[in-house]
Amino acid sequence: MRKKERYERIIAWFRENRPVAETELHYDNPFELLIAVILSAQCTDKRVNMITPAIYRDFPTPEALAATESEVIYEYIRSVSYPNNKAKHLVGMARMLVKDFNSQVPDTLEELIKLPGVGRKTANVIQSVAFNKAAMAVDTHVFRVSHRLGLVSDKCTTPFSVEKELVKYIPEADISIAHHWLILHGRYTCQARTPQCDECGLQLLCKYYCQKYKVSKESGQNEE
Repeated sequence: MRKKERYERIIAWFRENRPVAETELHYDNPFELLIAVILSAQCTDKRVNMITPAIYRDFPTPEALAATESEVIYEYIRSVSYPNNKAKHLVGMARMLVKDFNSQVPDTLEELIKLPGVGRKTANVIQSVAFNKAAMAVDTHVFRVSHRLGLVSDKCTTPFSVEKELVKYIPEADISIAHHWLILHGRYTCQARTPQCDECGLQLLCKYYCQKYKVSKESGQNEE
C-alpha cells in the first residue's frame, strides 16, 4: 500500500469512527489551557484536571499569577510530576505574558516557545487547540501510533521529524483534529505496553499489526 493511500484510508476511518476528537484537558480560555498543557508534561490529563480548578480560581489572570511566587504555586501542583520546575515555569510564563505580550497568550510558534515551560510540542498544542491552527503536536502517543500505523517511516526518530511527515501528508483542514485522533487512539487503544489490537478497527491498515501477526495487508489473510 502506498503511503498516500494509507493516509487516506486511515483518515477516512477516523472521520467515520471518531468524528469528534478534542483535548481532555479542562479549560475556558487560552491562558487556562496554557497552564494545563505546561502541567500535563509527563503527567496524565486526569491528574491535571484535578488540580487546575483551584489554580484557575485563585490565579484567573496572568497578572494574578505573575504576582505570586513559585513556592506558592508548588503547593497547588505538588501532586504532578516535576512540581518544582513547573511552579517556576508557570510563574515565569505569567510574568513574561504581562511584560512582553500585553497579558495575552500569543498564537505563533515563534512567540510561544519564548515562554518558560513551553517547547515546540506545547506551542503546537496551544496553536491547534486554542487558535485552531494547523499545528501537529507530537507527544509520546502520536509518536508511537504514527510509527505503528506506518504513517511515518523508521527513519523518523525525533518528534520533529514525525511532525514534518504527518503535516506533509495530512490535509491541512484535518491536522488539528488528527492530532487528537492519534493521541486518543494511543491513550485508549494503541497503548504502549498492551495495545488493544483485537478492539482496533485499523488492524488491516496497521503496519505493526500486520507484521506481528503476519497478515497480508492486501488480502487481510494470514500469510502462513
